[in-house]
Amino acid sequence: MLKFTIRRLLITFPQLVILSILVFFLGSLMPGDALSGLLDPNIPAEAIQAKREELGLDNPWYIQYRDWIFAMFQGDFGTSIFHQRPVMDVIGDRLMNTVWLSLFSTILIYLIGLPLGLLSGRYNDSLLDNTITGYTYLGFATPQFIFGLVILWLFGYSLGWFPTGGSVGPGLEPGSIDYILSKINHLVLPSFAIALIGLVGTVQYLRSGIIETKQKDFIILARAKGVKESSVYNRHIFRNSILPIAAFFGYEIVALLGGSIFIEMIYSYPGMGRLFLDSISTRDFSVANVLILFYGILAILGALLSDIILSIVDPRIRIK
Repeated sequence: MLKFTIRRLLITFPQLVILSILVFFLGSLMPGDALSGLLDPNIPAEAIQAKREELGLDNPWYIQYRDWIFAMFQGDFGTSIFHQRPVMDVIGDRLMNTVWLSLFSTILIYLIGLPLGLLSGRYNDSLLDNTITGYTYLGFATPQFIFGLVILWLFGYSLGWFPTGGSVGPGLEPGSIDYILSKINHLVLPSFAIALIGLVGTVQYLRSGIIETKQKDFIILARAKGVKESSVYNRHIFRNSILPIAAFFGYEIVALLGGSIFIEMIYSYPGMGRLFLDSISTRDFSVANVLILFYGILAILGALLSDIILSIVDPRIRIK
C-alpha cells in the first residue's frame, strides 16, 4: 500500500503540469482576455494597450505560463483581474461554502441511499423494490437542475420553509449561533437537490450487489447453519455488496467538492462551481487555472482514496 501511494503521488506532478499547459493553451485560443468588457470603451486605445502590456496579457501564452509557474512556486498564485484581489483570497471565500455543501450532500446521500439500496435488494421484485427502482430510473433520466427547480419552487417559494438563495442571512455575526443556524438553513435545499440525484447510483449499486451476493454458496451455507437472518445481511451480504460503493467513494467526494454548477446557479449559492463558471465567462484565467489545478489534484487524491477504502473494506484486496 505504501509503495502504491508513493508511486501514485510521484506521477501526480507530470499530470498536473500537462493539465496546466493544456489549460493555458486552450485559454489563449478564446477571444478576448480578462480586461475585455471591464474597461470603459471611451478610454484611448493607447491606454488600454499599455494596461495589457503592464499585466502581461499581450505576451504569448507560453510566456504567461512560465511567469505564472515561477510566481506560484514563490507562493504567489496571481491576482484576479475581475475581483481585484489575490486569487487565493477569492477562492478561499468560496471554498468553505463548497466544503459544507459537499459534506451535507454526502451525509444525505448515504443516510438515504444505503437503507433504500438495502431494502430494495433484500425484498427484490416486491412492491417496495419496484417503487425504489422506479425512483432511481426517474433520477437517472431527470437532469439535476430539474430537481433543483422543483425543490426550490415547492419548499422555497410555495411553502416558504427555507431560503431561496445565498449561503447565510444578512447582518449576522460570523461564529454566532444565529449565523451557524442560518448557514445550515441555507444548506438544506441545495443539499437535498444534489442528494436526491446523487443517491440513485448508490441505491442501484447496492441493490445489484445484494441480489447477486445473497445467491452465493457461502450465504446459503450460513443460513443452513442457522445463522440469524439479520446477521446474514449485516455481516455477510452487506459487507460484500458495499464494495462497488467503496470503490467510487473517493470519486464521489471529488465530484461534490468540484461543486454542482447548476445547483449553485439555481440557488445563488456562492461556491466553487459557480466561481469557476464565472471565471471562465469573465476570462479571469488566473482564477480558472488555479481552480482547474485544484480539481486535478482532487481527482488524483480521490482515486487514491477509493483504492485505500476498497482495501480496508475487503481485506482480500491488498494493493502492493
